[in-house]
Amino acid sequence: MLVREILESRSEPIFSFEFFPPKKQEDWDRLFETISNLIPLDPSYVSVTYGAGGSTRERTHNLVTKIQKETGLTVVSHLTCIGSERTEIDSILRLYREHGINNVLALRGDKPADIPTIEEAVRDFPHAIDLVRFIKEHFPEMGVGVAGFPEGHPETPNRMKELDHLREKVDAGADYIVTQLFFDNRDYFDYVERCAIAGITVPVIPGIMPITTKKGMIRMSELALGARIPAPLMRSVLEADNDGEVAEIGIDWATRQVQELIDKHVKGIHFYTLNLAEATLRIFRNIRRG
Repeated sequence: MLVREILESRSEPIFSFEFFPPKKQEDWDRLFETISNLIPLDPSYVSVTYGAGGSTRERTHNLVTKIQKETGLTVVSHLTCIGSERTEIDSILRLYREHGINNVLALRGDKPADIPTIEEAVRDFPHAIDLVRFIKEHFPEMGVGVAGFPEGHPETPNRMKELDHLREKVDAGADYIVTQLFFDNRDYFDYVERCAIAGITVPVIPGIMPITTKKGMIRMSELALGARIPAPLMRSVLEADNDGEVAEIGIDWATRQVQELIDKHVKGIHFYTLNLAEATLRIFRNIRRG
């Protein structure tokens, strides 16, 4: 089923989970244990990422087809422009078609550390819109999602131009938008309103990832698309005595985010799980869904 059709058919918010392909063989069993633990939450779909620069591309394809075959869940595979050629993307999408996988998230991707400029990293698809256009031209039956940035994309400081680019991707055939993680819902709601002003009417799905360790919070801030940490959350985490307390703080914060999003009738919520089940399970126990 297409994610677009799922969103259109449900009156209540849908929930989705994101995983990444493990680098170590021994981590695969742990990942499928996580997936098994989350299946009872009835996700509408799950997504699988690429590594930086498409470095885990083959593992992504293996994981996507394995989840599809063994769980029957609707799966969204990430596709990136970085290092991708038309013939390669064509082959990937033909393979997905054969396996009944008909949803992708079209991304430009991150520049690999060993390549000096982004121009040198991209090949046939300079921008995500080029990938969206290719998919819709050659595989029109595919559902396509794209990324959104509530706090702004660091490479496009002009926020109005950023929304112009996003609208172009929607006009090219993107069915929905999934946001980067954020910790202040005001950023999300403001983003949705600005999307509407720009003429973007497809669903904007908020992305949520709870802080569970001090190291994790610092890393989120260091990433190229690092999230802004609100002062009350930062203070609580930094004053915590251990990561057990940090996890309690992060899960409580994320729970309140999710509850507000549900209460304000968002179309869906996307959880960045980091291949772990506990935080997501606890958030679901805490929220009111009816």
